[in-house]
Amino acid sequence: MDGISIEGLGKGFGGTRVLRGVSLAVAAGEFVALLGPSGCGKSTLLRCIAGIEQPDAGSIRIGGREVTGLRPSGRDVAMVFQSYALYPHLTVEENIAVPLAMRRLNAAQRLPFLGALLPGTRAARESITKDVRQAAGALGLGALLSRRPGQLSGGQRQRVALARAIVRRPTAFLMDEPLSNLDASLRVQTRREIVAIHKAAGVATVYVTHDQSEALTMADRVAVMQAGEILQIAPPAEIYANPQDLRVATFIGSPRINTLEAEADSGGVLRVAGQAVGMRVAGTGPMTLALRPEDLQPAGAGLPAIMEGVEFLGESLLIHLRHAALGTALVLRLAPEDRDTLPSEGEVALRFPLGRALVFDGAGKRVAVHALSPEATLV
Repeated sequence: MDGISIEGLGKGFGGTRVLRGVSLAVAAGEFVALLGPSGCGKSTLLRCIAGIEQPDAGSIRIGGREVTGLRPSGRDVAMVFQSYALYPHLTVEENIAVPLAMRRLNAAQRLPFLGALLPGTRAARESITKDVRQAAGALGLGALLSRRPGQLSGGQRQRVALARAIVRRPTAFLMDEPLSNLDASLRVQTRREIVAIHKAAGVATVYVTHDQSEALTMADRVAVMQAGEILQIAPPAEIYANPQDLRVATFIGSPRINTLEAEADSGGVLRVAGQAVGMRVAGTGPMTLALRPEDLQPAGAGLPAIMEGVEFLGESLLIHLRHAALGTALVLRLAPEDRDTLPSEGEVALRFPLGRALVFDGAGKRVAVHALSPEATLV
């Protein structure tokens, strides 16, 4: 396929396995976010795709070509780093032009003074200038071309790094946490710009981040990584609503998803603290019942919980509770106007729609759920 195709990639450093048989396909024009905690292997995977690191096992294809053994310069990819990696002594225009000069000018033509006199140099430099100014204009850098990196803000430097990547028109973009050094408001603005650049370029893009808001808002698909493995890859809405692994469910979402220890009896009926919760699952034994904060609702009877505190977030309230029997912490998200549906202290009962309940077996894998009643209630 065009784009990026990875099969069974393995990589270790010393005695530590960092990548464990990773496979991933990114179609031409697709934006895939690699999301996971620090140390999970996502940056190592990106560096293997770029050719900065060589894998111990597996294969990498970019644009339909086998590139596993090629140097970075032979892979036709553009990489944007967290640190910007700009040349401080060059202007914005010169920084953006670097990859084009390396491609379109030979060593002699790149020489100062003498290179300008050689045949073909003038035409090549005119084409480079045209492409650089087009890329700079797309990112609002037209008025900054004569400045040096030290005269720019962090957001402007990141735009220069992006312009230097897109000006090459590569087969693939690789981005390693490019927004982590920006403040919150600038991150929101710049991530929209990156998505617009990606759509205009129409090439495969792999974007590494530990920030789930970036992954969920920017990507066509999100690949959740932990401990050197891709646990699940799916569109953002599916990753959130239908995680297939408990580790994915607990990593995605803010506040963190509520989890309750449960048990499925010999007939598959799910019980929490000994009480049936209105559903039968595929399997028996220890289970975990997981519920998003927005899916819990106060009711006249139901899940017994003790009020512990309220956080006001403006557009919503976070209600902190504790399961009365298990002692497990729970979080409920409500609209501010619904605050009066809860007591200020003491015990409260909670319900949840069965269609939103997620159940995982003892190995942390999702299991099928069948309703015994329209709504689950713990009493």
